[in-house]
Amino acid sequence: MNWKRFALPLAGLPVVALLAYGLTRDAKTVPSTLPGRPAPDFVRETLGGDSLRLTELRGHVVVLNFWASWCIPCLTEHPLLVAADERWRDQGLRIVGVVYQDTPTNARDWLRERGGNWANVLDPGSRLSIEYGLFGVPETFFIDRRGIVAYKQIGPLSADVLAGWITRLLADSTGPQAPSGTQ
Repeated sequence: MNWKRFALPLAGLPVVALLAYGLTRDAKTVPSTLPGRPAPDFVRETLGGDSLRLTELRGHVVVLNFWASWCIPCLTEHPLLVAADERWRDQGLRIVGVVYQDTPTNARDWLRERGGNWANVLDPGSRLSIEYGLFGVPETFFIDRRGIVAYKQIGPLSADVLAGWITRLLADSTGPQAPSGTQ
């Protein structure tokens, strides 16, 4: 029997197995390395044409929401963000949107139709998305007053998750502790 005839096909089996395993993983089960660590700082151009630096928001609780106008689940969570901004802005909440793989024109039109009075930054080349370990949109990061990521939500926000993290971080930003009923 000529073993060389089987060597090449057998050598590819571990690669195929790893690829198959990776494609079956649910992104929600892959832990993020960011909670408990400082949020990666950035300076990005906003849809309004000025710039925003994340560290300038220290002292505020920040909800950093990655979204796109073509994202169907973003439609579901956007009214929750609008309501959160109206309810907690005066208490120190700042929402920052990150426009993911979208055009500024589409993003502006989308926001004009749906509301939202917070800064939205552009992410050319998806560099910020990569730095934050994004799987897709929507994804949201809750950042405490000291600039530490407390929680990462993959997928659309629920009212309970949004309210739970905002109230916890506004009340006490000493560290990431899960609010009741969330992981």
